[in-house]
Amino acid sequence: MNNDLILTLIFAAVAAFVLFKLRSVLGRREGHEQRPPDVFAEAERSTAADNGSDAVLPAPGPQNREAADVDPESPAAAGIRDIQAVDRDFDPGAFLEGAKAAFDMIVEAFARGDRDALEPLLAPGVYASFEGAIAERERAGETLETTIVALNSAELTAAEMQGRDARVTVTFVSEQSNTVKDAEGNLVDGDPAVVEKITDIWTFARDTRSRDPNWQLVETDGG
Repeated sequence: MNNDLILTLIFAAVAAFVLFKLRSVLGRREGHEQRPPDVFAEAERSTAADNGSDAVLPAPGPQNREAADVDPESPAAAGIRDIQAVDRDFDPGAFLEGAKAAFDMIVEAFARGDRDALEPLLAPGVYASFEGAIAERERAGETLETTIVALNSAELTAAEMQGRDARVTVTFVSEQSNTVKDAEGNLVDGDPAVVEKITDIWTFARDTRSRDPNWQLVETDGG
């Protein structure tokens, strides 16, 4: 994976869901330490390869102007056009593929309590809440085990320009198994044999005037 360009995704946990639903380094990295995965660039390289191109960021064109599974007349499609008017490199298809990859990565990192993996993916305020949930779990001597059985769907459901910020909302529907165990390995909550269908609504934002290509997940809700 090309580590020269990082486009990060993050999400904020809703308190009622964080210990049971949610699915790089603390501080600063220095020297030759490895940077976190770039899920957006990976998706864009895949799109470019499918088109027989070596470009990392696909050039805008008719194939990039509408998002997959979005009605051209829907508010999301209109918002995507508004974003593309100021950010010609925005490819909704590649964005959605990156969002799906990040969904797995973030959910699993949260379950592990992996702050090193999570910090670069979270906005500062969101990270504080997210890290607080991990710390509370650690104080209780509990561990969260999450298995994403299937990601049933990921759909761009809203998009808009808010000032100079591009905001894109993705609705994920997944099937997950979630259990909480105490320090002795006893089951505290959940059932490993039960698979739940969970809806997560994540809103990502990026300053379109910034040279920083990073997207941040700035809002999360559960359906």
